[in-house]
Amino acid sequence: MKSLETELNNILITRMAAGTLRSLKNPNPVLSDFTSNDYLGLSRSKELRHQIHQKFLSLELNNGASGSRLLSGNSAYTEEVEQKLAALFHGEAALIFNSGYSANVGVFSSVPKKNDTILYDELSHASIKDGIRLSLATRYPFHHNDLDDLENKIKRSKGKIFIAVESIYSMDGDECPLTDLVSLAEKYDASIILDEAHSTGSKGPDGSGLARALGLHDRIDIRIYTFGKAMGVHGACVVGSKTLTQYLVNFARAFIYTTALSPHSIVSINQAFDYLKRNIDLQTRLQSRIELFLKHCDFKNRTESKSAIQTKIFQGNETVKQNANHLQTKGFDIRPILSPTVPKNAERLRICLHTFNSDEEIIDLTNELKVLDALSLNTQ
Repeated sequence: MKSLETELNNILITRMAAGTLRSLKNPNPVLSDFTSNDYLGLSRSKELRHQIHQKFLSLELNNGASGSRLLSGNSAYTEEVEQKLAALFHGEAALIFNSGYSANVGVFSSVPKKNDTILYDELSHASIKDGIRLSLATRYPFHHNDLDDLENKIKRSKGKIFIAVESIYSMDGDECPLTDLVSLAEKYDASIILDEAHSTGSKGPDGSGLARALGLHDRIDIRIYTFGKAMGVHGACVVGSKTLTQYLVNFARAFIYTTALSPHSIVSINQAFDYLKRNIDLQTRLQSRIELFLKHCDFKNRTESKSAIQTKIFQGNETVKQNANHLQTKGFDIRPILSPTVPKNAERLRICLHTFNSDEEIIDLTNELKVLDALSLNTQ
């Protein structure tokens, strides 16, 4: 019988041979950041860091939560921040989770029941799919942003119907057709579970996301907001009715059986939204960076995105890795996204735009992407 060490090593060797072995890398501070999700630059903001530090010291809170929220990890301050988030996102209640991943797993594994049906966009995040796998509900994917395919599947579904979508998709950068989706869901009395991970902070009044920006928030049963991207800190929350949050406290295992976020993280969430409210022009600044990129992005093979997430698609893991290395030698921190994270032959460079990227950096990057087109033609 093989030892565990031998078995695991053979699996890693197989992955290495396929060119898909993952490894940890530290960001290179010399390169221009076009890879992080820090769209508004809050993660690197010294002013925000100072405000978080000062607020934390003034409250004289403990270093750690010391237990789950249901044991010793709750506090009046955490509940105060949840009430503030509920008001910000225009929901009846909000419940903080340790991350967007744990929030998605908690919701999808506990809310849909046996004999219910979950219909999820085929490009949904891994955390949504993992949560769905833990559910006893029947589940089917529908073609990305294809409401005709979704409606056909709704008609064949049984029990309570849940529709899982994202405001902005993390690999293509395109938006969900949320207005039409909401109307479709109401037609069939289906419940939408909306992941606002990549729109939290970057869209909506005071960073409240796409649903609020479109005035659709009160027509969506469950909304999930993540704070580790544009908000520059950590954690997440689920927004909906008081009944929903009470249900999650009782049945979402990802909430019940984990140590709560540290008090410092709760302070960071609170201060990050206060900072964004005072500096809401950062949203406009980000939009100007996106528009500049789109003005100059006449290179081939890209997804149609108007968000901070842009792409250039290549076929093959080795090809996209070589092109990422080329851009890194030119001073741009851009990482390759390999299959099976994305479909085979849709491997890509994932390009994230930020408020702190200069005009010169963005234009130089688009020029280098055109160079990659020329290099590709020369090698064919």
